Amino acid sequence: MRSSLATVLCLAFVVAAPSAQPKASKTLDIYVIDTEGGKATLFITPSGETVLIDAGNPGQRDHDRIMAVLTETGVNKIDHLISTHYHVDHIGGMQELAKSIPIADYVDHGPSVEPQEQVKGFQAAYAELYAKAKHTIVKPGDKLPIAGVDWRIVTAAGKAIKTPLPGGGKPNPACAQFKPRENTRDPENGQSVGSVVTFGKFRAVDLGDLLWNNEFDLMCPSNPIGAIDLYLTSHHGTDPSGSEALVHGLAPRVAITQNGTRKGATVQTSQILNSSPNLEDIWQLHWSYNGGIEHNPAGLFIANVDEPTVIAAVLTAPPPAGRGGPPPSTGSGQPTAPPSTAPPASAPAPAAGQAPAASPTANPPADPAAAPPRQGGPGGGRGGPGVPHTGAAFLIKVSAQADGTFTVTNTRNGFSRTYKAR
Repeated sequence: MRSSLATVLCLAFVVAAPSAQPKASKTLDIYVIDTEGGKATLFITPSGETVLIDAGNPGQRDHDRIMAVLTETGVNKIDHLISTHYHVDHIGGMQELAKSIPIADYVDHGPSVEPQEQVKGFQAAYAELYAKAKHTIVKPGDKLPIAGVDWRIVTAAGKAIKTPLPGGGKPNPACAQFKPRENTRDPENGQSVGSVVTFGKFRAVDLGDLLWNNEFDLMCPSNPIGAIDLYLTSHHGTDPSGSEALVHGLAPRVAITQNGTRKGATVQTSQILNSSPNLEDIWQLHWSYNGGIEHNPAGLFIANVDEPTVIAAVLTAPPPAGRGGPPPSTGSGQPTAPPSTAPPASAPAPAAGQAPAASPTANPPADPAAAPPRQGGPGGGRGGPGVPHTGAAFLIKVSAQADGTFTVTNTRNGFSRTYKAR
């Protein structure tokens, strides 16, 4: 896949001619696309239907990466586009995506609860898009009409499912130690559309950027979901989400974190995941400067890794004036690194056989006024491109079978691990 994906990325501005949707297969395939701290996850069902959860950041970089995957997989229509919430790193690429490929059904939680749009003029533009297609406002308990897959909405608009799913309904012991955390800065996060996807015995969960206290509402005192196989880590693995009540209650076998170099995959996230019962592996889109040496998984499980000289420069740089230790993390998991530690403005040429990297400086948001000033250091407290990584962009792929067996593949190094049905 790596060599052919490289060819597609070389043609970043070419949209493939219409072709048949992906052929029916025996697997549910999930492509966790690198939007560098944003979110875009493509599901292709065994019947060939497509669901895209979120559309990444504004600008050509994320658009080209999403289109490259759609082209590589033979997708010429998105059957359902789920917007978990209206933050720039989740919906910033939607308008450009809609120009490049038909979108049949726009799925969301309803109007934004934030008065200031992170993408200027988005709600009006969005209304124009869904007026020409289908628009589905979901609520907890709803089921998306997808053949062969049970796609349940478990959170939306700040509310959580009340009726247990099959396998759920048991008391959640992890609720006993829960300590609330108030978060009033970004209320849209708590509105996130959350999905539980079941294909035979395989179960995956994606909750967008659902917040800590909303996780309690979902999972306590009883767990309505039950145990799952794959946890697409909430909120990029930042500290306002990913509580023990959620993670330990779900008891995932595998977690995949959609982080950036300086956004997400924090120490707290690592500790909670690694202490979770049944967890076998953590996979990440990026090597995290937040996690450092102790709290990143082995390189085999990381899709994108900066050049060794860049990592060394960041880790060995002196701390900001008046502070000791490594670059500190804000409440959103963003370190405040000294400017001199940022990766170089242009990435080195990729090695033979690698996909070429998108230019780290050529793809700022289309309108600089579209998003408020980023907070929390280079990574951007509210999301967005942040500091780009050096080198090519790779994704993580999951292929699940109906018997519960699933395989995760790192497209950077070709490493795969298969998890047998339990």
